Amino acid sequence: MEQTYQYAWIIPFLPLPVPMLIGLGLLLFPTATKSLRRMWAFQSVLLLSIVMIFSMNLSIQQINSSSVYQYVWSWIINNDFSLEFGYLIDPLTSIMSILITTVGILVLIYSDNYMSHDHGYLRFFAYMSFFSTSMLGLVTSSNLIQIYIFWELVGMCSYLLIGFWFTRPVAAKACQKAFVTNRVGDFGLLLGILGFYWVTGSFEFRDLFQILNNLISTNEVNLLFVTLCAVLLFGGAIAKSAQFPLHVWLPDAMEGPTPISALIHAATMVAAGIFLVARLIPLFIVIPHIMNFISFIGIITVFLGATLALAQKDIKRGLAYSTMSQLGYMMLALGMGSYRSALFHLITHAYSKALLFLGSGSVIHSMETLVGYCPEKSQNMVLMGGLTKHVPITKNSFLLGTLSLCGIPPLACFWSKDEILNDSWLYSPIFAIIAWSTAGLTAFYMCRIYLLTFEGHLNVNFQNYSGKGNTPLYSISLWGKEGSKKTKKNFPLLNLLKIKKNERLSFFSNKVYKFDENVRNPIQSFLYIPNFGNTKSSLYPYESDNTMLFPIIILILFTLFVGFLGIPLNQDVDILTKWLTPSINLLHKNSNNSIDWYEFSKDAVFSVSIASFGILIAFFLYKPVYSSFQNLNLINSFVKMGPKRIFYDKIKNAIYDWSYNRGYIDAFYGTFLTAGIRKFAEFTHFFDRRIIDGIPNGVGLLSFFVAEVIKSVGGGRISSYLFFYFSYVSIFLIIYFFFNL
Repeated sequence: MEQTYQYAWIIPFLPLPVPMLIGLGLLLFPTATKSLRRMWAFQSVLLLSIVMIFSMNLSIQQINSSSVYQYVWSWIINNDFSLEFGYLIDPLTSIMSILITTVGILVLIYSDNYMSHDHGYLRFFAYMSFFSTSMLGLVTSSNLIQIYIFWELVGMCSYLLIGFWFTRPVAAKACQKAFVTNRVGDFGLLLGILGFYWVTGSFEFRDLFQILNNLISTNEVNLLFVTLCAVLLFGGAIAKSAQFPLHVWLPDAMEGPTPISALIHAATMVAAGIFLVARLIPLFIVIPHIMNFISFIGIITVFLGATLALAQKDIKRGLAYSTMSQLGYMMLALGMGSYRSALFHLITHAYSKALLFLGSGSVIHSMETLVGYCPEKSQNMVLMGGLTKHVPITKNSFLLGTLSLCGIPPLACFWSKDEILNDSWLYSPIFAIIAWSTAGLTAFYMCRIYLLTFEGHLNVNFQNYSGKGNTPLYSISLWGKEGSKKTKKNFPLLNLLKIKKNERLSFFSNKVYKFDENVRNPIQSFLYIPNFGNTKSSLYPYESDNTMLFPIIILILFTLFVGFLGIPLNQDVDILTKWLTPSINLLHKNSNNSIDWYEFSKDAVFSVSIASFGILIAFFLYKPVYSSFQNLNLINSFVKMGPKRIFYDKIKNAIYDWSYNRGYIDAFYGTFLTAGIRKFAEFTHFFDRRIIDGIPNGVGLLSFFVAEVIKSVGGGRISSYLFFYFSYVSIFLIIYFFFNL
């Protein structure tokens, strides 16, 4: 066992050869490298699979022995300063490494087909492999400096992947926004690291925790300064995990390819902030008020993310705000001290949300057969609907992911979210009310996404337009935008003309490209399972190919069964608690996790009732209604004309505007921060040019004019120059003595 731990250093470095060899091959042998591009995808999956097997082996050993292994070596030694590098293998590292590798492998297989049309196929896999290296290096780091190095590498990979299609102005702006927003948090993280080193003299976790605990217990440290450093450290987690108020980058990050959204912005990179807080919990728990601050930020993010997801039309943006809300639940649990619940929800949410994002990618892939490769159309849920009979596997998988996120048993997220909701009652009744009400909102907006996407008839339907069908869909919406006869005028995209092969369409930018109905599938995948999906091209959407459906099927299994890890096998202890025992001991928690099944069942009935209520409301407001225009006023029939109707409309419009405009937070930042910084920069530019540079420039110009005048007056006579010289000297001497008398 000891020998196995000694080779754990290969975990972060095993995927690294792929991006290095791709870069070297493109530099030296570009034609051969591009012609063998499928080989690089296979190698990426193979190497990450080896890391997954190695990580699982380490996890099994930890479950059996509850051991923690750390190995460090000196990197920089200078007088009293010593910087060490190494790796730390404990339950938290095992959880994160297994999560990164399992989701990463499935996303890489999925991406082989999803990105097969793209000229940047090799670049995509190079970025993905380097991201896996950076993320694995982050979770195995043994000190704060090492974490910061890999933290920045993860941020760099995120920047590159969000802006993968950098020729699109929207994608270029999105990656810049993500980069700048994360730099705010990363700067605070760096200051916090340096502050704690100044206090404790160490970057190593165990030394840092022990020294700071002793200093606080003996009152030998300034608590205000330590609290400030802790807040700065937490600022890095706020930005990386899209917590309020640095959450604004996450929905715009959906401009990257959908596999990026599944891997980075649902399961792994955004979980880095949760990982950092979990790693530093022994540090935060001894500092007054920090845990309360963490839980406060978490509960705000929970509610804000849910409300902003209510009216989104882009399917990926709706899932992004859902991710933000669920990360808030994890942060809330960490702030309450519920270490086990937070990590449990991290696991269950990662697989369920990866399933939803890959399912959304399959939907987008299907919609592109109708509207071309245009994100403004292929990702708009208003143009979807009726996909059930066309993409049944994707529909069923998306439904399971939706029910899991809603908290419906026995799916994965039910078990973890229930623990957080129950713990919130013990922590704060106000926080509990917000958390439970947000659970209902989660069920509502997730069911809304599902209904708008899959139920009813297809809104973009060439057969209907050509006169071969006469069953148009008018969806009844909470906002009243799509449920009227004016729908065709409000949404002219619903009446798209028939698109023929090679018809010219405009997408991505103002340039015009040729549309090819087979643009997604020019090359056969390296993993091919015959007769697994329908890949025939038609005017209707069709099911995705084998390499896109296979990861979705595997994630369905995770969504169905991974939640059972947290169920106690007996009345004493469960697998997850035994796995996390060393980390729980750091928090002075009891590893005995007995459960009262009666109380559990009572709480479960309450949570499922709230989720069911949200689902029923969503079904009532968004259920498809066919051909009868009388049914379009079902909602209005419950609210009669008069003051009640006016009040209802105002509330409805206020909620819609708040959600669709992102809570006006982006507008606030644009008005007061971006515009304010620009005005301040203009003022400093003016001050620098006109005042700082203006004074010496003015003196020089004044000397020039004086010299010109003297030259003209003197006429070249030395006696005249001497006369003027002594005259000026006399005047200045008189002024000097006058003011000094």
